[in-house]
Amino acid sequence: MKRAAVLFSLLCAGGAAGALSLPAQPLSPPATPTTWVSVGAADAPSLLQTPPSCSLRPCALVVVSHPRGQTPQRLRGSPQMAVLTGALLRAGFAVLLSSDGGPTTWGSPAALAELGTVHSAATRLFAWNGQTFALGLSMGGLMALRTALPGSPYPVRAVALIDAWVDLDQAYGTAQSRRQEIQAAYALGGPPGPRLNPLVAAAVAPRQALFAVASPDDQTVPHATNTARLLEVFGRPDSVLVQVGGAHLGANRFTPELGARLAAFFEAQSRTPLSPTDLGRR
Repeated sequence: MKRAAVLFSLLCAGGAAGALSLPAQPLSPPATPTTWVSVGAADAPSLLQTPPSCSLRPCALVVVSHPRGQTPQRLRGSPQMAVLTGALLRAGFAVLLSSDGGPTTWGSPAALAELGTVHSAATRLFAWNGQTFALGLSMGGLMALRTALPGSPYPVRAVALIDAWVDLDQAYGTAQSRRQEIQAAYALGGPPGPRLNPLVAAAVAPRQALFAVASPDDQTVPHATNTARLLEVFGRPDSVLVQVGGAHLGANRFTPELGARLAAFFEAQSRTPLSPTDLGRR
């Protein structure tokens, strides 16, 4: 990518396609607080956890958007996700596991509006420093990207993506089940078209710092037409690509090393001065 500082890290392959697979040996991340607070609608709550350091000084929030068919409760119970959320919590970030309006909302405007309400409620529950970061996994990449675009209900400092969909039109065309879910989520009778595609909007939006994890072996979300394309049209020069091997959402996306790099990226971005464009969106 000419416009992104590309950083390659070859990690071990593993995991099953299309889901948060569990490794043969359960992962044991360092101990972190395990109290998650429900935020939002009672029938589909998001989950918030804040680190002890938030009681000493205001902290930033990382909003996590889940893969297709999953929920915050599923992510909370995943030992793999605990590696990433644990790294963020130990680095001093509050973490919000977002319901994204449901398990198959595909980053829809209605789901984005609901997330805006949840974000507003969550940031009133701890000493928030005004900074928000987005982390999207698989389908959740669409929501994470949409929160970083003009029209989002809150500003985002930087976006992290893991095996992420960002091209809604391509997702719509890959399977009948996805097509039906997207039509339901967007209240459409046909294809969403470029007006609703966040990748199209990103191509003309102010550039953003991206931390992207992707595999050329991914048979679920094509890297070349999603993460790679997004880095090209939307990524700032301080963006990072971590290239891994193996199938979609394999276990090598959830290692302590990658969690530490993700937290370090957000930490670095939190210290980066806001641009005039960022200030205008606050």
